[in-house]
Amino acid sequence: MAEPEAVVYVIDDDASMRASIESLLRSVGHTVVTFDSTQSFLEFSRPEGPACVVLDVRMPGASGLELQRELAAAGSAIPIIFVTGHGDIAMSVAAMKAGALEFLTKPFRDQDLLDAVHRGLEEDRRRSRRDLHLDALRERYALLTSRERQVMRMAAAGLLNKQIAAELALSEVTVKVHRANAMQKMQARSLPDLVRMSDSLGAHIQES
Repeated sequence: MAEPEAVVYVIDDDASMRASIESLLRSVGHTVVTFDSTQSFLEFSRPEGPACVVLDVRMPGASGLELQRELAAAGSAIPIIFVTGHGDIAMSVAAMKAGALEFLTKPFRDQDLLDAVHRGLEEDRRRSRRDLHLDALRERYALLTSRERQVMRMAAAGLLNKQIAAELALSEVTVKVHRANAMQKMQARSLPDLVRMSDSLGAHIQES
């Protein structure tokens, strides 16, 4: 299945700056959507797919830093590249500590912005792939019986079949059957593969 189209969102109240950034990004093939305020961006229904945000810090209404906090609170991991004509050290540190990918001071070099956007989109593509992989693992894990989940957790923790059998008061043959079923349903090719899946599932596997 083809990956959805990547989009760069540009948020800046300065119309000439919006147009300049949009023209630069489109010149190298990026799809760009622009906004004149953080509120208009929040009201926009974003499609699925890799994306990043080029965001001015100071704007009428909610600032770029406030939007960053709001997106984080909503669980959004979209990469943010801040641009500002009024940047100071404290503001830059606050933005980077809150997870900003880059902080560029106007006037910035075109290549610096293009490099940051490239990194942002690649980072979001990787995150999207990780999310899809984790969703697939969770779907497979949901197919396991409660006993298969127990055996999977214990096998992934390094216990031998006979140790699992003693712990669960089962025969070793029964443990082998549950383990084989778990391997098949999880599509694990080997025990190390199952361990990696267990690590990826993390807290999810402990809660079930």
